[in-house]
Amino acid sequence: MSIEFDNNLPIYLQIMNYLKREIVRGGLKPGDKIPSVRELAADLQINPNTVQRTFQELEREGIVETRRGLGRYVTSEGSKIMTIKKEMASELLEHFIRGMQELGFKEQDIMSIVSEAVKEDVNQESR
Repeated sequence: MSIEFDNNLPIYLQIMNYLKREIVRGGLKPGDKIPSVRELAADLQINPNTVQRTFQELEREGIVETRRGLGRYVTSEGSKIMTIKKEMASELLEHFIRGMQELGFKEQDIMSIVSEAVKEDVNQESR
């Protein structure tokens, strides 16, 4: 696992976001075992307490579950994963729309730009 850390955001949040992205995109599947605190801390070269905090937060959010004596696993609850996916998409859209509005674009302009970009992307994928 490789994460390029941003000095402006707490490391535990960056690890949480990385793991959430891996889960919603399917890199970590429901029921998959997550590396231990020690393994992940060694891999990322960070303090184990930071990883522990990350896992506590993920567990509090219901994204991972601890199985006593076996470790931590991605939740098998598909609806929870879909909820996380929708929340992440909503955050991206909110950031994008705010940025476009700050550039002076109106709703119809934003819709046209997005529509054209999607068509372009589809055309490039079909080549």
